[in-house]
Amino acid sequence: MVALSVKPLFTILVVSLALLLAIILLSPSSPFSQSSLPFNSPLKLDIWTVRRIVEWRPCKWWLQGDPTALPVETNGYIRVDCYGGLNQMRRDLCDGVGIARLLNATLVLPKFEVAAYWNESSGFADVFDVEYFIRQMNGFVKVVKELPSEIASKEPFRVDCSKRRGQFDYIESVLPSLLEHNYISITPAMSQRRDRYPLYAKAALCQACYSALRLARSLKKKASKLLEAIPKPFLSLHLRFEPDMVAYSQCEYSGLSSASINAIEAARGDRKPWTGELARIWRKRGRCPLTPNETAFILQALSIPTNTNIYLAAGDGLMELEGLTSVYTNVVTKSSLLTGEDFTSMHGNTKAALDYHVSINSDSYVATYFGNMDKMVAAMRALKGLYKTLFLSRRAFAEFTSQGFSGKDLMRALWKSHRDNYVMGIGSALPDCFCELTL
Repeated sequence: MVALSVKPLFTILVVSLALLLAIILLSPSSPFSQSSLPFNSPLKLDIWTVRRIVEWRPCKWWLQGDPTALPVETNGYIRVDCYGGLNQMRRDLCDGVGIARLLNATLVLPKFEVAAYWNESSGFADVFDVEYFIRQMNGFVKVVKELPSEIASKEPFRVDCSKRRGQFDYIESVLPSLLEHNYISITPAMSQRRDRYPLYAKAALCQACYSALRLARSLKKKASKLLEAIPKPFLSLHLRFEPDMVAYSQCEYSGLSSASINAIEAARGDRKPWTGELARIWRKRGRCPLTPNETAFILQALSIPTNTNIYLAAGDGLMELEGLTSVYTNVVTKSSLLTGEDFTSMHGNTKAALDYHVSINSDSYVATYFGNMDKMVAAMRALKGLYKTLFLSRRAFAEFTSQGFSGKDLMRALWKSHRDNYVMGIGSALPDCFCELTL
């Protein structure tokens, strides 16, 4: 009888000691806390608790300024013509500034395309602070708001480099036109390798991209109002699953609503979806956008709590959104937080600028794509010292599901894949202006 009474007491004592040990080991001050547990730990960790090995910092040659002084005389005037969405135009502008410095040209304020496709009518000055841009570029490249009277009435000589590929050289191909006409407009080549630029041209590009573009005062006021309205802390999610995006990818999906299918078909045009083995290969290469449902699954695999406040940084026409909001219920958008008048008076560029401003200031940023906005946001977050930035891997998701992974096995595989990317800082910044730092 005595033995029977001692055994429960012994069991209780062992359990109590085990619980106490667990509390000590997992306390934040302990070297065995969750943030320093080995990667194969069975504990369910938030992806942000994993320690980074590699981070990105602005390169010293940019921040310290290149000693090469601007020449007194320039070779002429260059206007950068920017097309597409806001972040594509911003990319073209950054490249254009580097080209202007490379060719020793004076930069005229850029021209933003007015396009019905993007529901757009706003120009550079509607989005960005012109005076601030000019001041910040002082010493990097000369910028003017107005042309000299002798050429002000002329249209610039058009030089379209956007489709040029391979070993394209601006000095050989564009400088002769600049010297001949004195005023040219240019759309930069999409595939131009910036590593061929001398440091003074690269520094001008970096300064324009990451230090000189501040939102215009009225737009900054709206952006600040929006940021203040978002529940804190929050994750900014850049989700891409619009009809044109899916149509362009040439991917097919099962289980979509009839409304989504019709919208995709209307946007396809001549771009027919891949079928059979080609479709399988295409998807395994990571070419197919993640659906909101797939996005929610990956976020859960990364142990992002389902009660996380999420700001949805996305354009109009996002499809199948309930696949995300049925799991993550605290999702807000700019249209839900801004008043009707504030929102309806805005165009594509200014709406995109709000998403950008919120995303570079969010507690964490996750993107389902690696497009122009994502590259800019990641770099700006690195510049600001915000490193909770992650790109969901379409390739990994497609690869694992093609191998038959599902449920918890799929979640474990996705966790390991994204953990490795996060640890190595993959996608956190572009190497043009940022240098790798091993911690």
